[in-house]
Amino acid sequence: MSPVEPRRDAQVIRALRDIAPGTPIREAIDDVIRGRTGALFVMADQADIEPVLSGGIRIDVEFSPKLAYQLAKMDGAIVLDRAGTRIKWANVQLVPDPAIPSSETGTRHRSAERTARQIKALVVAVSAARDVVTLYTTDSSYQLEGTRSLLIKVNQALATLETYRMRLDQVSHRLLSRELAGTATLLDALVVIQRAEMAKRMVAEIERHQIELGTEGRLTEMQLRELSVGVMPDRSAVVRDYMVNTDAESHRKVLDKLGRLSGERLLRLEDLEVLLGYERDVNPIDTVVEPRGYRVLSRIPGLSQVLVERLVQHFGSLSHVLQANPRELAVVSGLGPVRSREVFDSLRRMQEYFSHPQQAQARQ
Repeated sequence: MSPVEPRRDAQVIRALRDIAPGTPIREAIDDVIRGRTGALFVMADQADIEPVLSGGIRIDVEFSPKLAYQLAKMDGAIVLDRAGTRIKWANVQLVPDPAIPSSETGTRHRSAERTARQIKALVVAVSAARDVVTLYTTDSSYQLEGTRSLLIKVNQALATLETYRMRLDQVSHRLLSRELAGTATLLDALVVIQRAEMAKRMVAEIERHQIELGTEGRLTEMQLRELSVGVMPDRSAVVRDYMVNTDAESHRKVLDKLGRLSGERLLRLEDLEVLLGYERDVNPIDTVVEPRGYRVLSRIPGLSQVLVERLVQHFGSLSHVLQANPRELAVVSGLGPVRSREVFDSLRRMQEYFSHPQQAQARQ
């Protein structure tokens, strides 16, 4: 088996989408579970499946959950096309290469695993004795969880994400205030990056659960969407504001390395320092850093990322953008006198809000 954790395996994730609640195939699987007949579903092209087929009935009809359930009452496997839209064969015996290693002990599941590995296709095994559904792909196997159990996990994860998001908003607000005042430290930036990455990972974990829940996860999906708004753009913008190198390729590499940091290393600020290009012995508390301005400028309504990029490239830092008047801002290609005034006014409102938040809120 692959060393990749099954829930992170791209093949398993695609398979979960194919048989999630709400799909016709899942309806057939649920019928088989209720009928306790057991079944093997193979989703493969005809040319791929032929080497492991023996006997069976070729029918080539449109997939129907009710028909699939009736065909599952026979002992053999049911072969669908890769899209799962047509039933190609029924009651076939699978005879994969016995030399292919398998960790399964049951005949049905061992054949399913070997078939999936030999023809590089999705095979779904439904146990007759237990309410268990196992997916087999080229390199992984995954046993489906019950909907109730998954919903409990998702709700617990959403509660954790809400806590993460609350903390992220707090440190992000503090960093923004200090950026506008010109007093941001490397520590402020590192904490925001750390918290944003933690929130991103929790979002990714819940999204994998949501795939498996299918239509059963509509309400939790709405909660997830609300809690995850802005996390990814903010994470990207803060990294680009404070990393030592400025080019887009370095930015992409840093984000990639950040996503692959272990949980333990993510909690060590010195590792985040090195990731951004700073020396490990730099004291983040005493190091005042100047942002380039990607995150602050991205918060201006109606200002595209292209114009944000041009402003940063032209002025070099947020402090220089803040010092510019509308006429100086209008020099940037694509702004013009009207848009430059809007940018100028938006930045002034931000500064006023963070300098005197109570007064700003009273006027709103």
